[in-house]
Amino acid sequence: MSRITVVGLGPGGDEHVTAETLVAIAACAHRFLRTSRHPSAHLVTDAPGGAEALDRFYESAARFDDVYTEIVEHLVDAAAERGEILYAVPGSPLVLERTVAALIADARVECTVLPALSFLDVAWARLGVDPVDCGVRLVDGHDFAARAAGERGPLLIAHTHANWVLSDIKLAVEEASGDEPVTILQRLGTPGEEIVATTWSELDRAVEADHLTSVYVPHLAAPIGDHYVRFHELARTLRQQCPWDREQTHQSLARYLIEETYELVDALEGQRGDDPASDVDVIEELGDLLYHVEFHAAIAEEEGRFSIVDIVDNVHDKLVRRHPHVFAPPDQPLVTAHDSSAVEANWDEIKRAEKQRESLFEGVPTSQPALAYAQQLGRKVAKVGFDWRDADHAMTDVVAELDELREARSSGDAAAITDELGDVFYALVNVARHLGIDAELALRAAAGKFRRRFETIESLAATRGIDIHTAGLDTLDAMWGEAKTIEQGRPSGRRQQGRPSGRRQQKGKR
Repeated sequence: MSRITVVGLGPGGDEHVTAETLVAIAACAHRFLRTSRHPSAHLVTDAPGGAEALDRFYESAARFDDVYTEIVEHLVDAAAERGEILYAVPGSPLVLERTVAALIADARVECTVLPALSFLDVAWARLGVDPVDCGVRLVDGHDFAARAAGERGPLLIAHTHANWVLSDIKLAVEEASGDEPVTILQRLGTPGEEIVATTWSELDRAVEADHLTSVYVPHLAAPIGDHYVRFHELARTLRQQCPWDREQTHQSLARYLIEETYELVDALEGQRGDDPASDVDVIEELGDLLYHVEFHAAIAEEEGRFSIVDIVDNVHDKLVRRHPHVFAPPDQPLVTAHDSSAVEANWDEIKRAEKQRESLFEGVPTSQPALAYAQQLGRKVAKVGFDWRDADHAMTDVVAELDELREARSSGDAAAITDELGDVFYALVNVARHLGIDAELALRAAAGKFRRRFETIESLAATRGIDIHTAGLDTLDAMWGEAKTIEQGRPSGRRQQGRPSGRRQQKGKR
């Protein structure tokens, strides 16, 4: 079997290369270097017969994984052709050397790995850290987001060879405050050695990173998981120790859940552009809603029915299944979805296959607000073609339903009037759906607008010493116009939609 002897060139200067490694370099006629960009690389290239540097693979491959794969294949082929070769890598062959790990696992070659001094040994000396006692974890900078972004530290991050790598590492920890101390280690064991103390926020700006750069992070802010665990435990503590919490059931909490949802909607509508102060209410209401999820999970856990793990796993897996354009199913390519309409169509198709429902209306909650309920029913039947062609045709139905309402009103039949008024509302919901407008939110916005303007009337009346209870419609009507002008900066001489008009009433047009 062909053989590969793997040696390490230490962290920097020639003085760190072991005598055993020098003997191995001299003894082998066919030598390869993973990279010539290392202070001790000349020990291999200057030996009789020289050495082949493999830097070209870094230039030709699109990803680092491809680089390592191609290097391994090249070395295995060379060993098969020559019988025995030497492969030299920076530092220690057994520290963050993926090509060496791949060669050791490759059954086509027999690998002999000689121990070598690692940059780690110099790093611990410069930092004054006992890595075992402190529990330092070594992380590859290219894998940081996947392997260590949720950890607090201490961490030693290697392969941080460029400032974009440092930027990716910094951005992977959203919960970091930015003030955490960081030590950047460069060119350890060489005459150009530098040790720079900085902060997490300055990580990618403090130095010009190179292939001999690493980062030591003694401590980061608590990861998101820690914060959530604390919140999770709080819900269980309150359930056990608070008399009110102990009395609650899934059913008794339902009305509070609805109230919290509406309060969140109010907070979202109250957000003001880029003003962070307007986020305070949103954060509070999202937290209240999240607590309800935990509260229901705590109750279910006591009953032995399900837990928060079941909840998060269920929604996670469902979202993965219903986004095949983002997460490819096993052994299948990604589904194409160029726009949101295609995403919705995929979602509906997958949901139908999962639920196996007999009726279009199964799963539509009847307890939701009437306008939202009506709009969802309309969307359901529209998917099978039972719908008005467009908004214009839907508007003709509004006119027809208004005519029927007038007829019912003339009859004096209260039940008929209620029925026809409901049909008018439903027809308007269809118009909203065709216009791409949420009927529930539209009516909430209109009601909110009416409230704001009448509150302005109240303010104007108080300023002028007018009692709104006895002022009369004409006076209130005039102040309504002023309120509209104040709110939108429009002339108030023209009657505005949404307010009563004493003038029109006197002319018999109401």
